Amino acid sequence: ELTSLIFDGLTRYDAAGELVPALAEGWTVGEDGLSVRFTLRDDVFWQDGEPVTAVDVLYTFHLLQDESFPGPAALSEFWRTITINQIDERTVEFVLPEPYSPFLDATTRGLLPAHLLEDVTAAELADAAFNLAPVGTGPFMVDPAVNWQANGRLRLIPNPADWRQGTQLSALEFQFFPDEATLLDAFNNGDIHAINRVSTTALPAVAVLPEARLFTAPEPTYSALWFNLRQPADETYSELGRTLSGRQALAAALDRQGLVDTAVNGQGLVFNGPYLPSSWAYNPGISSNKAYDPATAASLLETAGWTFGAEQTVRQKDGRPLSLTLIALDDPQETAVAETIRAQWAAVGIDTQIRLAQDLAELRQWLADGLFDVALLTFTPSGDPDLYDFWSQEAIIRGQNYTGWNNRRASEALEQGRQVWGMEERRPSYDTFLRYFDQEMPALTLFQDTYTYALSTAVNNAEIGLINQPRDRYKTLAEWFLLYRDVAVACPSGTVD
Repeated sequence: ELTSLIFDGLTRYDAAGELVPALAEGWTVGEDGLSVRFTLRDDVFWQDGEPVTAVDVLYTFHLLQDESFPGPAALSEFWRTITINQIDERTVEFVLPEPYSPFLDATTRGLLPAHLLEDVTAAELADAAFNLAPVGTGPFMVDPAVNWQANGRLRLIPNPADWRQGTQLSALEFQFFPDEATLLDAFNNGDIHAINRVSTTALPAVAVLPEARLFTAPEPTYSALWFNLRQPADETYSELGRTLSGRQALAAALDRQGLVDTAVNGQGLVFNGPYLPSSWAYNPGISSNKAYDPATAASLLETAGWTFGAEQTVRQKDGRPLSLTLIALDDPQETAVAETIRAQWAAVGIDTQIRLAQDLAELRQWLADGLFDVALLTFTPSGDPDLYDFWSQEAIIRGQNYTGWNNRRASEALEQGRQVWGMEERRPSYDTFLRYFDQEMPALTLFQDTYTYALSTAVNNAEIGLINQPRDRYKTLAEWFLLYRDVAVACPSGTVD
């Protein structure tokens, strides 16, 4: 996340969630939709004074194409389908195998300086000396006088060659703490001036600190329930979520605002549909509100044959109790949300068995094997609204459509949405997809996470702004200023990526 202070991409997302030029002054799409040509700004320099050129673009994305690239294999495979051509010193062309408008989202990735790394291979990059004092184009640069790996403090100083408005801060120091208790003590003692994330459990304690001001912004992460629409793996799984009326009953039995208040200390925003409100594809006129209505939930269950016997608290049908298997990641917040869901569904006579996966690998395996009735999942979508890999028919076999939702028209709309360029040209396709998604409800969105930042009263002109990607959390730091000293920001150990 801190890399956004040091590096820039060809493009970035603005406050409206739209893609705009960054290091590029603009781009054009070929008439056939198979090529995208970027022209670099002529006033951007690396922090060592060297100009940014097309060679830097080629070096950066050729690293991603390398089979030894240490990142996600799918990312490298994607880039290997693309041909990159240098047209001149400031112009680069990307040639795609087929029209694919979500490609532009990939150009937000920060560029690397070829003149400093040309002899470093993709396999060697993670261990390169460059990482100790990286050189970028962002508003800040790593202070070369401080060995941040040795003392656990990352000190950034203003980039003298910054092509933006600059910063009023003389330095920005990140300190890393092993636990929240130590972090809160440092903040309370005035040793640090900001906490980069206040957890939902620590929020009550931080809120009463006299020197603390809390800033909250919606985060590009949300929680949702995915319903398994495929045939049950065996008789231990329920038919309820596999019917539309059953999914409607489960939704009506959930008080999502109450869930946010109880499980995450109010640190969430209830919304509807598979797109975050910050996305240009979000359409509240299509994604209807799934209101809390336990009476409707009870009626739907009764109509489906799920009734209470004498002195029973769990509904039954043909002698079988109404029991669901809810899977989630074994994480404090996920567990709290799952337990709250269980309690709310119990109020209408549904027994919920919670299975907690020890890690993401185990959770993905359960999803792939269909070993669930309902899955509690957390998503951090890209800035582009392309959801083909999650909700298309093809994604049932080769993607992440773990619900098995099989709607041909919705799938075609998603395919069309990624084949045309331009926001307004793509919008009708996503509106069509949303209509089918809303009608059949293969998933229920619960809430969007919020990001809470604690700042000392000594910090001025602070705001978080819209966060379209995790790295956007720090994008306004250059505009802050401190009355007397440099800003020190605390991070719980291991949170920087």
